[in-house]
Formats: sequence, C-alpha cells, structure tokens
Amino acid sequence: MMQQSLSSASAPVGSRENEYRLFGDITAALAALDGATNATAADALEWNRRLWLTLQTDLSSATNAMPDDLKAKMISLAVWVDRYTETVLQGEATIEPLVEVNRAIMEGLAPQA
Repeated sequence: MMQQSLSSASAPVGSRENEYRLFGDITAALAALDGATNATAADALEWNRRLWLTLQTDLSSATNAMPDDLKAKMISLAVWVDRYTETVLQGEATIEPLVEVNRAIMEGLAPQA
C-alpha cells in the first residue's frame, strides 16, 4: 500500500471522490502506524508529504479556481505538513496531528447528504 503512487491525484481537478479516497488511503496508512518509526512509517509519511506537495503545486497554479483566501490557508497547511513531517521523521513528534489534519480535510471533501 505504501508504494502506491499519487495516480489518483492526477485525476481531473475537482474530483472530490478521488481526493477523498486518496486522503482516506493515506490517513489509514498513517493511523495504522500506532507510533511506529520504522521504514513503513517513513513510507507512509512520505506518501502523505507527496500528497500535500501535489496539492500545494495545484493550489499555486494560476488556473486553480479556489478562492484566494482558502488557497492561502491550504498552502500554509501544506507547508506545515512538510515541516511537521520532518520532525516526525527525526523522532521529535508524533504522527497523530497529521492524521487529524487529514481527517479534517476529508470531512470537507466528504459527499454531502
């Protein structure tokens, strides 16, 4: 699972179902680590980092139609994820805040009833 690519992220922009599913897969991988700091943890953390880098790149694009204030907040969050991931990889922080952030994003992407 950790070796999956971000192929779902290459789906058409605005494909909330694909974005939700990808966040779900990555968040499940992170949550399953239960504090582990082995190679599997590093793989899951890098997978999450790549997702957020992909989002940051898309949000920085002139063709992204998201409102500017929301784009700025999401880009700031992507930068935080990158920096925080490094502290986790160095054994100085826990994975849980990354899981919480991803779950919050998933709530926003969830299909509306």
